[in-house]
Amino acid sequence: MPTTRKTVLAALHARLQPLAALTLRDEVLPERIPAAGLIILRDGQPGEPEVTLSPLRYHYQHRAELEVVVQAGTSRSSVFDDLVAAIGAALEADRTLGGLCDWVEPEAPASVDLPVEGAAALKAAVITIVLHYTTTGPLA
Repeated sequence: MPTTRKTVLAALHARLQPLAALTLRDEVLPERIPAAGLIILRDGQPGEPEVTLSPLRYHYQHRAELEVVVQAGTSRSSVFDDLVAAIGAALEADRTLGGLCDWVEPEAPASVDLPVEGAAALKAAVITIVLHYTTTGPLA
């Protein structure tokens, strides 16, 4: 039986699958970036939970990370902005991931341009996604 953490991360990954960009889970950066962009979901950190008693519950604010990368000539800024907006719209459409989370909240990205020798530069950012969920135990 999968843990709550794994179930929530799988639901987040599934929520991003319909986007035009290739969406991967815990993969290394591939040699080629698709024209529509690339999203890599990383587990991130669950952090220290708040604990309530009777009944015992652990309330997490898990900080998952999306690595967002685009590679396009002169239009990389607009392709990047379109992809970030699409991620935002996908998350806003279901802030509870089908009832698995209390709330899903993305943080604003800080993008960087990365030069690539002999190819178009990359525009990339890490977007932190805060997943608020509750479990019955720290390993559940």
